Amino acid sequence: MQIANLGFPRIGRQRELKFAQEKYWRGETSQAELKQVAKILRRIHWEWQAQAGVALLPVGDFACYDQVLTLSATLNAIPERHRNQEDDHVDLDTLFRVARGRAPSGKDAPAGEMTKYFNTNYHYIVPELTVDQEFSVAYEQFFEDVEEAKSLGYAAKPVLLGPVSYLFLSKAVGGDFDKLSLLPKLIKTYADILARFSEQGVDWVQLEEPILALELDADWQAAISTSYDALKDAQIKILLASYYGTIAHHQALVSSLPVAGLHLDLVTAPEQLVEFAAKL
Repeated sequence: MQIANLGFPRIGRQRELKFAQEKYWRGETSQAELKQVAKILRRIHWEWQAQAGVALLPVGDFACYDQVLTLSATLNAIPERHRNQEDDHVDLDTLFRVARGRAPSGKDAPAGEMTKYFNTNYHYIVPELTVDQEFSVAYEQFFEDVEEAKSLGYAAKPVLLGPVSYLFLSKAVGGDFDKLSLLPKLIKTYADILARFSEQGVDWVQLEEPILALELDADWQAAISTSYDALKDAQIKILLASYYGTIAHHQALVSSLPVAGLHLDLVTAPEQLVEFAAKL
């Protein structure tokens, strides 16, 4: 039996990440110095988890702003106003311009919308998607973090929001359209991401679909089925993760998905274990 962990708080025991960010935003340190603080925190946090017996260490749960924004950058879903107009390169300052409206480099622009992440006091930057939105792998942090964990001798389990929850949490801009119309292109880029992880020697990836704790209409339920059916041929095992409540009302849907593992929130809803255990 292997022990895994959903994720780990990133701010640091003494709030080191917060203070390093603020110093960088004030122009008192370099981006390289901020990244070094982040690297040290990741190493410490992985070491603590490994010492506690966690075999599959979460990677990609660390973000210098929020993990939804990091995923948007990875998918190249960056609003036009925040892009680097010279070479369209996506880097850490790109994320800060989206989140804050400004960064130590690049032009100021209105920040992205911030809202609460489900029933928590944690906030995320709402992805902005257009009707002709294209996706591609544009930001390397996930893959760099995997290599970093591997270099320390750890088995990395990348953690990222699943495609359907990502669309659900996003907003349509520039016109009224069905966000689910973007799902085929989004799934293709997720497949590219999983292929990259596989090439790095990753065995498991954690895709999180917290919207399963909500009441979903038929279209969103179908999107879940479509997405994981399309990703089933990836040369990597998918751990489908839910949280923030029971998903027993979607038990038939979830049990039908071609995934290698399932995480249930048994803290909030321990009663669902019996129902799922009887079906899986």
